[in-house]
Amino acid sequence: MTKFLLYHCLRPFAYIWKLFWRPQFINIENIPEEGPVILCGNHTSPCDVALLYMSTKRTIRFLAKKELFDSKIKNLIFNSLAAIPVDRSKKDSNVLIKAEEMLNNGELLCIFPEGTINRTDDIVMPFKFGTVSLASKTNCKLVPFGITGKDPFIPFKEKPTIKFTKAYQLKDIDLEKENLKLMNEVKKILLGQN
Repeated sequence: MTKFLLYHCLRPFAYIWKLFWRPQFINIENIPEEGPVILCGNHTSPCDVALLYMSTKRTIRFLAKKELFDSKIKNLIFNSLAAIPVDRSKKDSNVLIKAEEMLNNGELLCIFPEGTINRTDDIVMPFKFGTVSLASKTNCKLVPFGITGKDPFIPFKEKPTIKFTKAYQLKDIDLEKENLKLMNEVKKILLGQN
């Protein structure tokens, strides 16, 4: 617990926030209680991270843009929140190695395969290959999720909803095919088809 002290200290406040934010969690039982897992879904707002923190008692490791770690204080804060810095300007092999190690150690990782918050009119942006590449290398489970709802910072307005589908493992060595499958799984959730 001391490794990610701030993460665990803030968890009780998340439950207080739930009273105002009123998020709805659907199928949280689909998140395995142990073993290597990647939660993967759409990215709508900075609040998505808090929403996911509230969805499971397991510690979730997040990939976060390296700019959030650009000072000693911010570096201390985000490391204590179990975040992992990613250089989005290039293929960051160091973070992939670190993420692979965490999954091989049975940890729970969350990746937003779009790579950033979706501010387009598209239901999702094209998924990057990092998620399925890690799943292929570690044989971990993937749990797709979809987040819907607007105005997450405004209490008592439209409540956000996060829905998880069943965990699965990659069956095909064709990562392009698996990446498209994952993206379509998330789309189905957002369209109410799954």
